[in-house]
Amino acid sequence: MIVWIASYPKSGNTLLRSILSSYFYSREGTFKFNNLYKITQFPSAQDFLKLGVNIDNEEEVYKNFIKVQNTINDIDKNVKFLKTHSSLCKMYGSNFTDLQNTLGVIYIVRDPRNVVTSLAHHDDLNIDQATDALCDEKRLILKTNTNCSTFLGSWSFNFNSWKALDSKKKYLLVKYEDLVNKKKSTVIKIFKFLENIGMKFDFDIIKLNKAIKSTDFEKMKSLEKKETFYEAVTDLKTGKRKVFFNLGPNNDWRRILDDKNREKIEKHFEKEMIELGYLRL
Repeated sequence: MIVWIASYPKSGNTLLRSILSSYFYSREGTFKFNNLYKITQFPSAQDFLKLGVNIDNEEEVYKNFIKVQNTINDIDKNVKFLKTHSSLCKMYGSNFTDLQNTLGVIYIVRDPRNVVTSLAHHDDLNIDQATDALCDEKRLILKTNTNCSTFLGSWSFNFNSWKALDSKKKYLLVKYEDLVNKKKSTVIKIFKFLENIGMKFDFDIIKLNKAIKSTDFEKMKSLEKKETFYEAVTDLKTGKRKVFFNLGPNNDWRRILDDKNREKIEKHFEKEMIELGYLRL
């Protein structure tokens, strides 16, 4: 069964996966890129190609989402984490997933005023373009050499879509800001959720402390300078990998986001931002 680590891009998915992979896939709780890679992204082109799916045909890919998930779960009966930026929606008449394949979802959300600056850096966009992308209700993540096309939607559509699993008690919302500022209590809350949905594991507070310490932003940033991080994208101008662990805590919209785009984001996502405590009435 799959536990989805879902989010809009640049919302803290990597940090959450880093903590989980350090705890579950290392002996002592030490972060390593190789352990992080064990939490793979869906939809991965490789999984579809194995079943003979034409990954250049968007409709065929979407109609085979659940078939591929069935295969993933048939091969490995254990609980597994999968990363996705997809919305939980129906495309070409086919659902993204179903309850036969999904044990639960941990959805990580981040203040969109900070998402937009990270998105601009990651996707080679200026802030105006990144704001428009954030608000685009029909936005897709286009197919790459490693991943199939994914329906993203806007920041709010993506966030709201995964709430459908809340009524099934298979949904946990995690704010990126809590994962940074209250890391230990937030991770313990995640572990309790995993236990409640049926994942069995031994809790080791010493190992958890090591996982938390080893995923400190500055330590991960330092590690990236020494080792290649294969999830970092290539700069189209230089041909070199961009720094993935870029601003971290210094990514503060209060200092770096212009008023025009701040106001546009706050107006477009007012309802959700009030719900999440990012805006006050």
